[in-house]
Amino acid sequence: MTPSRLPSPSSRICAPDRLFPLDPTARAIARRLYDSVANLPIVSPHGHTDPRWYAENAPFPDPARLFVVPDHYVFRMLHAQGVRMEDLGVPTKDGTPVETDPKAIWRRFAAHYHLFRGTPTRLWLDHAFAALFGLDERLSAANADAAYERIAAALALPAYRPRALFETFGIEVIATTEGALDDLEWHAMLAASGWKGRVVTTYRPDAVVDPDFEGFRANVARLGEITGEDTATWAGYLAAHRRRRAFFKTHGATASDHGHPSATTANLSPAEAEALFGKVLAGAASAGERDLFRGQMLTEMARMSLDDGLVLQIHPGSRRNHNAGIFARFGRDMGADIPGPTDYVGALKPLLDAVGNEPSLTIILFTLDETAYSRELAPLAGHYPALRLGPPWWFFDSVEGMKRFKQQAIETAGFSNTVGFNDDTRAFPSIPARHDVARRVDCAHLAELVCDGRLDEDEAQELAVDLAYRLAKEAYRL
Repeated sequence: MTPSRLPSPSSRICAPDRLFPLDPTARAIARRLYDSVANLPIVSPHGHTDPRWYAENAPFPDPARLFVVPDHYVFRMLHAQGVRMEDLGVPTKDGTPVETDPKAIWRRFAAHYHLFRGTPTRLWLDHAFAALFGLDERLSAANADAAYERIAAALALPAYRPRALFETFGIEVIATTEGALDDLEWHAMLAASGWKGRVVTTYRPDAVVDPDFEGFRANVARLGEITGEDTATWAGYLAAHRRRRAFFKTHGATASDHGHPSATTANLSPAEAEALFGKVLAGAASAGERDLFRGQMLTEMARMSLDDGLVLQIHPGSRRNHNAGIFARFGRDMGADIPGPTDYVGALKPLLDAVGNEPSLTIILFTLDETAYSRELAPLAGHYPALRLGPPWWFFDSVEGMKRFKQQAIETAGFSNTVGFNDDTRAFPSIPARHDVARRVDCAHLAELVCDGRLDEDEAQELAVDLAYRLAKEAYRL
């Protein structure tokens, strides 16, 4: 058995012209555009895969722990239909026993595979099943065991180890995401291994920036221990961030990543910021003051980016860990990050007043609030030199979400004020599938612009390459 990046054109579960326009002329153009970019290298600057995979290069353990247990895109849908997360093997915070039989987990997953009909997750899974393992029949309870055995046998082969798949997928560079307190052990091991695959880290400081993050004050103290700075003072706290950012850069980081509940920014005076920090650290800040502090830190991080060159990614508007019961039992990132309305024009103004006109700074905005595409995000990115628009993220990292984004944002922002596609994956096998979906949607959109006379086909060809490869690579300085 030999893995492939793309499914065979004869695959029965992956139609060769999937996601292309129905109009024959537009479909033919989309196919030509797609054929020219389908095998371009993958640039994945915003991933959440585990760097340990690449460092140890150990076989993936079994189909359940590859596709189901670590991926909230998968288990959240089953949870929504009443399947207990314990029965899907998702580890609990307190170590309470959960299902450990991978075949039992897989059978539950297969029996509920119909839940993914019409979803982007279904596209990714079918792609991975067909391209990597040669499955040619839709997964179901009836064929669950046969599919499991075929995948398990393949995972034992050298061609299915992480580094080999990295090369099969054509990944030029992938970024992982680590917290500010992470020692980057696996990145160090990877660097020492001599392997040529490029895996870089990303600085994610939420645990030491967000006063509502569990253990915030202890985390800030730990930040001081790691850096040798006095993080009980405002000056020491900022210096500690600068040290950690420099440390992350030694492991390839080109970006920082910030997941805040709102897009609030602030530009306080040094004295005001110091007083607010003292109040936050003492646990005496109100909810509004805690949000103000997060906003001040976005502006501080932007200023640091002017000095060290890290790209600033902002993910506002997610009501993270919305399900209190799931958060208490399983922890963060369990598929319960729910979209909320977000103000960008007013909330970002303090930051933009401070640094928005800096052409050397790159701030990438993501959103879960589709209503902001044309009203706020596109006009902002179409004006401020520092701003770029990230692709639709999470729930909107989907076929219809991508279409709506293009329809509502591109006319005002233009293609060059976006960053193409970057995936938010946790499941390694879904990386080529997600990029393939994005490339097909891009080519379909470009083909329609050619058909209605807004683009020449040679321009569409250039843009297809930009969206699949160049824009992400340039925006993230990779």
